[in-house]
Amino acid sequence: MGYNGLASPAPAVAQPVWAAYRDQFPVTESLIYLNHAGVAPLSKRAADAMKQLAEDAWRFGSFHYKEWLETYDGLRAAAARLIGAEAGEIAITKNTSEGIATVMTGLDWRAGDKVVIFEEEFPANYLPWKHLERRGVRVEELSILDSLERVDAACRGARLLAISFVQYLSGYRADLEAIGEICRRRNCLFLVDAIQGLGAFPLDVRDARIDALAADGHKWLLGPEGCAVLYVRQDVQEAVAPIELGWTNFARWEDYANRDLALRADAGRYECGTLNTAGCFGLRAAIEFLIEVGIDRIAPHVQALGDQVAEGAAAKGYELLGTRTPATGAGIVSFRKPGLDVRAVVSQLKAKGIVAAARQGWVRVSPHFYISPEDIQRLITELP
Repeated sequence: MGYNGLASPAPAVAQPVWAAYRDQFPVTESLIYLNHAGVAPLSKRAADAMKQLAEDAWRFGSFHYKEWLETYDGLRAAAARLIGAEAGEIAITKNTSEGIATVMTGLDWRAGDKVVIFEEEFPANYLPWKHLERRGVRVEELSILDSLERVDAACRGARLLAISFVQYLSGYRADLEAIGEICRRRNCLFLVDAIQGLGAFPLDVRDARIDALAADGHKWLLGPEGCAVLYVRQDVQEAVAPIELGWTNFARWEDYANRDLALRADAGRYECGTLNTAGCFGLRAAIEFLIEVGIDRIAPHVQALGDQVAEGAAAKGYELLGTRTPATGAGIVSFRKPGLDVRAVVSQLKAKGIVAAARQGWVRVSPHFYISPEDIQRLITELP
């Protein structure tokens, strides 16, 4: 009983995370959107922030430019908070590829150096490293399914290892902390392409001993295309030279009469010229929104949705790409069935208002946290 003998109200039942935030994604009014591994819908927060900037620029030009600069700083701070870094270790870039290229090109490679990569990688984290072979760098390829002992052996004498947090096709989620421990012990730089996991699963660059990380905003971060973040550990920045030089790479960039060649003392040294201001407004809002929701709340639901997709597709006779486990599963599930053209399957789903993707002979499905279990059941029902 409560005060004055009145019955205490029943405790509120916490809403599932998808139900609590579904209204932030108007796409749910017309589609079941299951292609966050491709290009995700903007969260309402991101769209509103970009509309605000467009309205401001339309009506006032650059009159509020100070607020634009504050947004750049806010994006760096939000990204740093998301991955456990410092704001001075975050640079704003165009995309994941630019971030990876910044590190790859900025290091002083010598003939005989060794790089470790993985054969299943998306081209952005594979082709640039193979290109180094033209400079006499030895590239050793592993499989993401190789044992940690095999990774340890490959890192002996290596200068850098590059891997994706989550593989773009199979959805395999790497054990970054275990790999990071190997890299640190072997004095091997550790670079992570985080685009297919950041925003859906927790990632801490300190715990995983990551030296560099790149991620665009338009997938699991629920932000716009053309705006990305690059993390470079403070202790590594002197070893990674900027690959493009403009006025903003330099320490006194706000002084237009500057002729001092000293670089900025933080990751801003990798930012060449004017930034994507609208993108920065959107990506900052998107990341701050995800932090508010809580990645620890998002991850279990995304994992559960992926499990539901895998189980449902398998029950209908589809072959799954890879084996999902609690440790290695993520938000991406790919499947196929003999005799079915996956492009036709994706087209049939699209006609039903369900958005998936055809990738290399597989149907790829990638739900985010605002997707409901009922949405996934509808997908399974509509699969031919």
